[in-house]
Amino acid sequence: MVYAEPMARAVVEPAVAELLGRFPRGGEFSTTVSLGGDDFSMYAHVRARRTRPGVARVSVACWVVNRDTARYLGGSPPSAAETLLTPEGTADPDEPLTRRVVGCLATRMGAFAAVQPDADGHFVIEVPVGV
Repeated sequence: MVYAEPMARAVVEPAVAELLGRFPRGGEFSTTVSLGGDDFSMYAHVRARRTRPGVARVSVACWVVNRDTARYLGGSPPSAAETLLTPEGTADPDEPLTRRVVGCLATRMGAFAAVQPDADGHFVIEVPVGV
């Protein structure tokens, strides 16, 4: 998918930086970000926490919400629940999209090791951060 690199660069990487900047110590923090157009929107649930000095653990799950003309003309636009992962919403992570986005993010952020799957549909990387 040609949108993985722009999603990682324009949306996910800034979200990671913001989470780590706003919450330099403590637990795991998360946010949901999106990148979209007229036909569809891509969403990413991003979790970040510092695991030790100079290292952060970043987890990402991505999914797509179709917003095509046929759905609008058919009278059933996407519901708000489709923009959130379960249990808050009805979205399911898209594994191939998530792998590509996290792979691009790992390259951009200089991840220490390969991308690893998490138990809940997220993919995890460990990246260097300022102390």
